[in-house]
Amino acid sequence: MNPQHDSFDPLAREVLAVVPGRAHDLARLRVLAQAKAAPTVTVVGKYNHGKSRLLNELMGRDVFAVADRRETVTLSEHHHAELRWLDAPGLDADVALQDDSHAQEATWLQADVRLFVHAAKEGELDAAERHLLQALREDQQRTRRQTLFVLTQVDQMSDEEQLAKVSAAIVGQMPGLALHPVSSTRHRSGVEGGKSLLLQRSGIPALQALLREVVEQVPGARQHERSLLFTEIARQVEQQQAALESALLALRQRQQQQRQDFEQGLQAVLEKVHQDLLPVVEFQGDDPALVPDTAADEFKLTAGKRERARIHVAYSRACIAIRAHLIQHGVEGLPASQQTSVASLDTVMVAVLGISIKYRADLRRRFCEPAGQAQLKQSFLHYYELSEDRQALQQQIAITQAELHAHARARQALARLREGEGA
Repeated sequence: MNPQHDSFDPLAREVLAVVPGRAHDLARLRVLAQAKAAPTVTVVGKYNHGKSRLLNELMGRDVFAVADRRETVTLSEHHHAELRWLDAPGLDADVALQDDSHAQEATWLQADVRLFVHAAKEGELDAAERHLLQALREDQQRTRRQTLFVLTQVDQMSDEEQLAKVSAAIVGQMPGLALHPVSSTRHRSGVEGGKSLLLQRSGIPALQALLREVVEQVPGARQHERSLLFTEIARQVEQQQAALESALLALRQRQQQQRQDFEQGLQAVLEKVHQDLLPVVEFQGDDPALVPDTAADEFKLTAGKRERARIHVAYSRACIAIRAHLIQHGVEGLPASQQTSVASLDTVMVAVLGISIKYRADLRRRFCEPAGQAQLKQSFLHYYELSEDRQALQQQIAITQAELHAHARARQALARLREGEGA
């Protein structure tokens, strides 16, 4: 095996990881990597249309099986006259027997030149033949792999007029199509009987001459096809990479804008809470809230009780304002790793602020002093980044980054494959 192929498949897998739809093109490039391989001529057509017999006559030897029943059910290959000849199952192959996959491989993967065979006695092309022939003609325009339409078994037509009608009908179906009428029977009779006129009437010598001209163009066609496929794949990878880069930029901008909105909103809420709490925390003189109630005061409304209630209400209002901001930005429940068996405690507010604040000094320290405000910002920002929406966004960014890395590897692999092709 060519050492070049030892590295082809791993590199191809890097490319397929980002453009899986290019599997056939990469398989074709692997075939084209065999720079010194003989040109491959593949015969295409329905079974019992004389494909195998045509190949035998073109080569001048009986190497492909000929029968009135379906004989070719797999790829048959023979090397002759510096050419590789492939005889594949017919277009009407039995898919259950894997005939169709062999025909596809011969026609689309292996072939440098296709001989599309149709028996004159069958008249016009059927729908399957028209579809395939049109695809082959379009492929010829794109890749320069040539297809020659061979009208076989013309000796079975009643006369030249009937042959002309069939030929005209086929050209009517496929305008611009060049027909090459042949008779393998006449050619074999001419060879065995030494009849030169019969040989010429068989059309085989003319087809052989045309085939030689077409085969001479194969190296140039291969080079064109290699360049075309590499260019197309590279363009697709680059376009996808550009789209991913744009998507990643948008995701990061969204991530940054969301954080900025959250931080600015939190700052505004904390400033308002600070202002609202000033009348409560700026207390002159002895603080009644610090005076404990006696047993005798259990059912009395004391100054201490009023102040503690005032502090609690102020604290509750501050919590309501902050919690509204958190909910607006999807910051409510704790991460799974911090959740407890008591669902009511599994909130960010409880995790950061606790259950309650009873004393004025605690209220001042937590909401009005710079150190307390900074700690609140840091804590709420921490849980904001752990919220489900932020984690989902971060995961999306990570996935996009991974896809970008895969595309970078694919471009490198494609470049290495292309360099190897020229070796």
